[in-house]
Amino acid sequence: MRLPASRPFIRPPTCASRFVLTPQRRWRSEESPQYSLNNYLVTPHELDLALKKNVHSKLSTAPRIIPLCASWYMPNDPKKRTGLQAFKESRIPRARFFDLDAIKDDQSPYPHMLPTPERFAEAMGELGIRRDDSVVVYDSSDLGIFSAPRVAWTLRVFGHPAVHILNNYKLWVDQGYPTESGEPQPVEAVTYPVPTLDSSKVMTFEELKAKLEKRDDPDAEPLQILDARSEGRWKGKEPEPRPGIPSLQCREKPDHAADLHLGLPSGHMPNSINIPFSDLISARTKAFLPADELRMYFELKNVDPKKPIVSSCGTGVTAAVIDAALTEAGYPEEGRRLYDGSWTEYAQRVKPEEKLIFKTGPIKKEEANGKK
Repeated sequence: MRLPASRPFIRPPTCASRFVLTPQRRWRSEESPQYSLNNYLVTPHELDLALKKNVHSKLSTAPRIIPLCASWYMPNDPKKRTGLQAFKESRIPRARFFDLDAIKDDQSPYPHMLPTPERFAEAMGELGIRRDDSVVVYDSSDLGIFSAPRVAWTLRVFGHPAVHILNNYKLWVDQGYPTESGEPQPVEAVTYPVPTLDSSKVMTFEELKAKLEKRDDPDAEPLQILDARSEGRWKGKEPEPRPGIPSLQCREKPDHAADLHLGLPSGHMPNSINIPFSDLISARTKAFLPADELRMYFELKNVDPKKPIVSSCGTGVTAAVIDAALTEAGYPEEGRRLYDGSWTEYAQRVKPEEKLIFKTGPIKKEEANGKK
């Protein structure tokens, strides 16, 4: 499976905005310390200045700035890389590594479900991260922005007070800011308090399915589903990158050889809007597009800030890219949720007779999963 190439977004010469959006770029709760990083997205220059002023000391109890590497690669990565390998090859000095494949719900059959509050607290403590630390998440993906927003979103839904995303590591390296490599220095573990999950930011399969079944009810709450997967996967023309996961038809009817070969079916949820995450990233810098261009893009996609929004993708990773872009574009935080299981859960749990997987193009839209 090929991820779509990032495409630059060209702003039309004139366009009257239909919505008035209030900038929502800051992410700092009342508990947050007074520190020099204010915006959710921070530039390499801003982070470098902040790190120079933030000297770590074992004797100090002052809030610290912690770079957190969240590198993660798709199962079909041509270089067969792992996030830990990338972390050891090149990282920001004093960075710690957040392993998406390890810090998750181990009891779930789906790849990247949120960990329990206890597991999250344990992982943060092992990383030596205190609750009053300011955490700047980044990843070293060739795409520029990929898995960092997922980890930042995870910290936010567990209530960590000060969370940021570096925009981005490629620019950090290209602009000559310091890096290091090799085995990292061990960090001293701390006790991180067990947090409370903000469930208002998370969409479950059961709730999503119930809403989709009422989608034609004029009295039902309107719902916007933004799907970060590639256009080919969204349309059902390209396979999902996890061929080892059998579709529901495979499990119930093993004699369906074609389904067994394809594994997890591609396609999309009813009424979803395809927003490939690469569209939100500059082809030149690999950083997020400027806020005004992100606003324009979402408006052209008819994303209404007054209606609830659910972000989804393959396993809940790049859905967080959409969520971060919405924050940068000034969309309100209230009413925004991320579907944690995303397509990997959805495509396995819906049944063919429910007709909740649609394909476009050569396959007629009304034909759902299992139909040929």
